[in-house]
Amino acid sequence: MIRLLLLFLLSLSLAAVGHPSYQREEIPLPEGEVMEIGSIAIMPDQKVAVATRRGDVWICEGAYGDDLSQVTWSKFATGLHEPFGMDFLDDSLYVTQRPELTRLRDMDKDGVADLYETVTQDWGISGDYHEYAFGSLPDGEGNRWVLLCLTGSSGARTDFRGWCMRVTPDGETIPTAYGIRSPGGIGFNQAGDAFYTDNQGLWNGSSSLKWLKPGSFQGNPAGNKFFKKQSAIQGKPVAPNDESRVITELDRIPHYVPPAVVIPHGKVGRSPSAVLADQSEGKFGPFNGQILLGEQTASEVQRVFLEKVNGVYQGAVFKFLKGFRAGIVPMKQGDDGTLFVGGTNRGWASSGGKRFTFERVRWNGKKSFEFHEMKITRDGFDLTFTDKLDKSIAEDPASYKMAAWTYILRSGYGSPEVDEAIPVVTEAKLSPDGKSVSLKVKGRVKGHVHHLNAKLLKSESGATLIHKDAYYTINEFPEQ
Repeated sequence: MIRLLLLFLLSLSLAAVGHPSYQREEIPLPEGEVMEIGSIAIMPDQKVAVATRRGDVWICEGAYGDDLSQVTWSKFATGLHEPFGMDFLDDSLYVTQRPELTRLRDMDKDGVADLYETVTQDWGISGDYHEYAFGSLPDGEGNRWVLLCLTGSSGARTDFRGWCMRVTPDGETIPTAYGIRSPGGIGFNQAGDAFYTDNQGLWNGSSSLKWLKPGSFQGNPAGNKFFKKQSAIQGKPVAPNDESRVITELDRIPHYVPPAVVIPHGKVGRSPSAVLADQSEGKFGPFNGQILLGEQTASEVQRVFLEKVNGVYQGAVFKFLKGFRAGIVPMKQGDDGTLFVGGTNRGWASSGGKRFTFERVRWNGKKSFEFHEMKITRDGFDLTFTDKLDKSIAEDPASYKMAAWTYILRSGYGSPEVDEAIPVVTEAKLSPDGKSVSLKVKGRVKGHVHHLNAKLLKSESGATLIHKDAYYTINEFPEQ
């Protein structure tokens, strides 16, 4: 009976993420504390640090363990201002908080920080609730990237609101990109390029994953007025035309870089947050190198395949994991592939039923039938899967349904789906290994999101896809 009960509880945990190959578990939090987690840092000796939105930094031991009832917590620092970004380097924690990037160090080795050192404070802050600052891990040169939300999500009351800054190891602050509205997280792909999530709103028809190419404009002109206060980016800012389209404005704004992957509002997510490249080398399943996205409103994790076409990033977003107990903001991955997730719902409503949470997800090694990649070709798309396909279904063009649309680029809040098109799959060819299909597609549109539904597909063993939809953003077609 005990064994059956344990199996039943395990099945509930697996079902909670909507995926048979992954197990989600809640990590116990310090009793009586409000742990609205905004930052996570992986530390040596399997310790994990978290920073709360109320300004405390805690260190957790036992978060990797088999018995989570043995988890212990110790408070390391306090008095910070809503930190959203943290990493551990050498003997210090580096924390991005609203007014500055701060180095925390335990000088006397008693387990509590006694040095709070300002690395940089070269941006403005007014006290507006929305003037968040999101910080990254160090890049390949040791720089930390900081995203500065707009004032009230629409204006730029203080210096460099709506900008991304790079902070060098010696504290120099370099204006790096502009046109940002309301970011939710920042991270790097395996190539070392920086990406962030920007939420639906003014000049953002839908939420997106965007490439922070140095010197780039990201679409929202509110922070353009700070261009004159910097010299790192040459040229002059150009505001987009209201009621236009991204693909149209690319031809008239030299710095404009289009969203790499548009996240269709309501269909995939509503409030994207953390950006994390899976670099576990297979310890977290078959998606090594792909981007994992946090989703605050729906308390989910999405998955993104990226590729570079004609020097521009684009790709596909897929649903992935669900059922987390609060809205996801930070995510970090341990050396063993464990995904640590921090949740909070204050100010941003979320599913899950809890005000805050700390959770972990692990791959259980089970094979499942999923989209793996969706790549653009000169005449269609190449799809790869995690298992062999039923050939008769895979090679039937009627097994694939497509729709395409874009969004209005405008000063108003968000956009409906517009300029609809119906691409048609005319041919499907299965690869010799049975895991890839080459589609020929008529009617693709540059600048559009392309929704592919493959609900009819089955694996060779008869399984159906766990997630049947892919959403690919076309910024460029491959050169002939």
